[in-house]
Amino acid sequence: MTIIINSWGENMLSFITEKQSCWERLSAEKRPIFIYGMGDGALKIMSVFREKNIIVSGIFASDDFVRGHSFEGFKVHKLSEVESMVDDFVVVLAFAAGYQEIVDRIHSIAARHTLYVPDVPVVGKGLFTYEYCMQNAEKIQKVYDSLADDYSRKVYANIINFKISGKIEYLSAVTTPKSEIYRKIIKPSLNEVYVDLGAYNGDTIRELLEFTRGKYAEIYALEPDRKNYKKLVKNTDGMPNVFTYNAAAWSTDCEVPFASKSGRQSAISATAETMITARAVDSIVNGNRPATIIKMDVEGFEREAIWGASNTISHDSPKLMIALYHRNEDIFEIPLLIMTLNPQYKLYIRHQLYIPAWETNLYASL
Repeated sequence: MTIIINSWGENMLSFITEKQSCWERLSAEKRPIFIYGMGDGALKIMSVFREKNIIVSGIFASDDFVRGHSFEGFKVHKLSEVESMVDDFVVVLAFAAGYQEIVDRIHSIAARHTLYVPDVPVVGKGLFTYEYCMQNAEKIQKVYDSLADDYSRKVYANIINFKISGKIEYLSAVTTPKSEIYRKIIKPSLNEVYVDLGAYNGDTIRELLEFTRGKYAEIYALEPDRKNYKKLVKNTDGMPNVFTYNAAAWSTDCEVPFASKSGRQSAISATAETMITARAVDSIVNGNRPATIIKMDVEGFEREAIWGASNTISHDSPKLMIALYHRNEDIFEIPLLIMTLNPQYKLYIRHQLYIPAWETNLYASL
């Protein structure tokens, strides 16, 4: 029975061409392996390395960050120092890059050295491998078949192949400018009721208003981190009909445990001791004008936020912009959930400039 299921899955997922994970390739490497970067990403990668007996030869960082640092027992080198010491080595990228200058630098390194970007989930456990895809073959195929255009299917295929292989060329081949997504898919009007879940400091509000000449009907913005929320309030001060909430997006109105970190990394956490307010979109907009656009980037709890907006999504069909990259299963579970709540939607997937596959989002519209 298992053989039949695996064969069926392999035949179904013909768009998945990478069958050997970057972890397998790294396990078979004879050349020295150097990790590029420090921080949470490097710690996660090194943890997998230990499980798979992959040897780390050293750590290097961008020149600006090398000031006698050490990391996990390794002296942190400059790339030029590593290149002067070792003729041929493999680079494993261990940080996220969302700016053109840094992305260009990574591509420059990839042109000189074998480079992998292992996919480790932002939230949750497990690795995104070909075997993982086979286990979820029916769901992945259903999403692929349901996408609204050929380019979405190409993006979907490339993102999955990247997540398996760690090869950055899959990302560069399907990177779409943010402006194109707004103009061709979201197509915002001058009278939007915008719900921003994970509003940070108001940057995505400003982003939307760039395409509406500053016009809108109402804005509801949720940001759970207290420091970020203060910036959000400051940056929206004086704007009419903007309603801000120092709250997390959730399936119901309640309280949830929350770990406050720097920047965008604050998130709901079962191990956190601090409790904060959580709100459901359906509760916030109840009795008000229907939401016309909902954006969700809530650090791995998008599905809970979707359930909290299920009535709005089902009955009012707002345009949706939802992050697909925090958990391994997001790439198929989130589109399937939206399809269940509102089968009328056309679903698109786009990837904006980022290494690894962060800023891969689902867009839904009628």
